[in-house]
Amino acid sequence: MNVLVTGGAGFIGSHVAELCLSRGQSVAVIDNLRTGKVDNIPEGARFIEGDIRDLDTVKRTFAEVAPDWVFHEAAQAALRPSVIDPWEDLSINLLGSLNLIRTAVDRGIGKFVYASSGGASYGPFAPVPTSEDFPVQPNSPYGITKHSVEHYLDFYQRNFGLSWVALRYANVYGPRQDSEGEAGVVAIFSRSVLSGTQPTVYGDGTQRRDYVFVKDVALANLLAAESDFSGIVNVSTGIETTVLEVLAAIQAAAGTTIEPLFGEERVGDIPRCALNSDLAADRIGWRATVPFREGIAQTVAWTKEHYGL
Repeated sequence: MNVLVTGGAGFIGSHVAELCLSRGQSVAVIDNLRTGKVDNIPEGARFIEGDIRDLDTVKRTFAEVAPDWVFHEAAQAALRPSVIDPWEDLSINLLGSLNLIRTAVDRGIGKFVYASSGGASYGPFAPVPTSEDFPVQPNSPYGITKHSVEHYLDFYQRNFGLSWVALRYANVYGPRQDSEGEAGVVAIFSRSVLSGTQPTVYGDGTQRRDYVFVKDVALANLLAAESDFSGIVNVSTGIETTVLEVLAAIQAAAGTTIEPLFGEERVGDIPRCALNSDLAADRIGWRATVPFREGIAQTVAWTKEHYGL
């Protein structure tokens, strides 16, 4: 089984690549290293440095790898930069994805698994927990582009027979998440408190999110590829946790008590988000299994070792 992971030098993609390798699959990753790191790529995976926005690069990669499955994790994955520069967000998340989808159709791949977004797609007025049948109402350019790709996948299934699954992620956290960017409050808080600096909480900290551990997410990708299902499923725990509760769990795991700073609420943020994952259990046989505090402990331990804190 030949597998191609886009964004395979990044946070989630590297865990997907690692899991596929552990199952005996031949794995290649393509990444432009814009946010990914070579050190994240698991041993045994073939690395191709390239940008999915370049169609020639995408076609050449498919020809060389001959993938049976494609796991599309590459993305502009932060909300605020999409508001500041929606053109960049569109070029990566929509045009880059379309390059991959068209090439996958031309090559006749077996399965295309797409990393979509839950909270960013459903918007601020969704009931909690949100199921897949709720109408999407993206509240940011990032949410718009991530959701739009799902329509292309549906089009290419209905007209060209593409088999696909879109995984609408809740807030993914865990080892290897970048603490430097806008995304990833768990990573940002972990490094901050371990460094002895005050973390910044935007708004009052009562915003609620659904946090799902990265190894659970990697398994969802593999099960989606192995399934006969085509369509959209949420990848989530269904449990709401406030930003202040996240900080308290990290403080407990790190053994620190540092008071946070409070900043203005960010444009595009939503007050609550939790997703119902019953459909994922039914269609691809997946449920989240890692408890939040256990995942936080693993993340803090990795952060401490990785940064020498």
